[in-house]
Amino acid sequence: MAVRNVLFIMCDQLRWDHLGCAGHPFLRTPNIDALAARGVRFNQAYVQSGICGPSRMSFYTGRYVASHGATHNRVPLSVGEVTLGWHLRESGRALALAGKTHMLPDAHGMKRLLLDGQDELAVLLREGWFTLVDRHDGHHAETDSAYAHWLRRQGYDSADPWTDHVIAVTAPDGSVRNGWKMRNARLPARVAEEHSETAYTTDMALRFIEEQGEEPWVLHLSYVKPHWPYIAPAPYHAMYGPEETLPVQRHKAERGPDAHPVLREFQAEEVAKSFQRDDCIAAVRPTYQGLIAQLDAHLGRVWALLERMGRWEDTLVVFTSDHGDYLGDHWLGEKELFHDCIQRIPMILALPGGVSGRVEERFVEAVDIAPTILNALGLPPAEHVLEGRSLLPLLRGEAPPEWRGYAISELDWTFRGARRRLGLPTGQHRAFMIRDRDWKYVHWTSGMPAQLFDLRADTEEFHDLGRAPEHEAVRARMREALWDWASRLKCRTTLTWAEAEFRTDRHKAAGVFYGEW
Repeated sequence: MAVRNVLFIMCDQLRWDHLGCAGHPFLRTPNIDALAARGVRFNQAYVQSGICGPSRMSFYTGRYVASHGATHNRVPLSVGEVTLGWHLRESGRALALAGKTHMLPDAHGMKRLLLDGQDELAVLLREGWFTLVDRHDGHHAETDSAYAHWLRRQGYDSADPWTDHVIAVTAPDGSVRNGWKMRNARLPARVAEEHSETAYTTDMALRFIEEQGEEPWVLHLSYVKPHWPYIAPAPYHAMYGPEETLPVQRHKAERGPDAHPVLREFQAEEVAKSFQRDDCIAAVRPTYQGLIAQLDAHLGRVWALLERMGRWEDTLVVFTSDHGDYLGDHWLGEKELFHDCIQRIPMILALPGGVSGRVEERFVEAVDIAPTILNALGLPPAEHVLEGRSLLPLLRGEAPPEWRGYAISELDWTFRGARRRLGLPTGQHRAFMIRDRDWKYVHWTSGMPAQLFDLRADTEEFHDLGRAPEHEAVRARMREALWDWASRLKCRTTLTWAEAEFRTDRHKAAGVFYGEW
């Protein structure tokens, strides 16, 4: 069947193992499970960075972090990088956004191009070539945002309704408490469920789809949850108890003087110290699950609209996450490092006329989404730029002759306090992960030792073999595979392959006759 529309759904900080269809023993996600039954669930999907910004830029560009250069949060994507929105615009389509992007304007690049920020080009560059239905990033107060103004119209009389109502909580004694404090995660938000971030973003998406009618569309529906602050509206704040959460994965071997120096310093961050407390884990994990249950409920509203409008018949649906969340695993909080609870993500795609109910075990990556969307819409593949590959053959049940045997992820930890505590100056401080079926290898710059995990014997990634002499041959093989990946990155992006072919050996046509006898 022909694909006319694309619904690209992304959650923020949703772990791969926190879905019913992925085997969570307590968390109920019937609508996401229904999507998996309708399409393909990729069980080995990985991001290109365990941080929001660079991960999303890899989704949006179809390129690895080493190529697009937006290596950390608040590192802008260069104006020279080409995003999915530009590819679609060249074909006469718009990429609409409802929710979060983490896009930042390249102020230096725009200044160099003499863009004053007001013309259409500057606006599109600032938003990464998204056309806004509504943008809400959900990290801090947005007192002048569309969501803030909407909340005030609903009766939340505050200069800062997000801080005062959406992420604030009500204690049993009626007092208002700070939602940033994780000790308050078990209390209900002061905002009604129908006015919460998840409900509001869904409303904006539904309105957009309805208004499009029979006109084709591409929509990025990007939820800010279950990302912190870990505050849920009633009844989702109390839907699960601590006894209904996954056990924390941590081991004493990961701590102490023998631990990897970067891991040890990340464990010293304030968020990690909080998640080393059992009472913190007991407070946050149930609410995290409640936020996921709320997401699932509102996705049910989206599925119902697609059904009513007949859009399942012509819409490619993509569901995924930008990375996971430690939630206390490995003595850590937040994200960034290379454990599977961060790098491995949920990914479900439903293609009209494609296979249904299939679980795919091949390695797929965030960079594959952009080429898949272009392929589904019958648009040029932009092979000179895109570094991922289309998943359409797998969605159709075809068996490609070859597929990648590993997944790649990167980290720029220059911006973390761990770097200062290790006595390193500002500069290039990076790490590269390569993971195959049996091994995970991490190469660190700045003189840091490598890491190696035997994923067959140590599925929880507790025991670092990066300095074990008996595994040098494995490390050498993984380094070679990493170098092979790096050698294939695409740095020549200003010419298509067809243009490069046309220019090959064209010197005589240009009037240049060097070398003749």
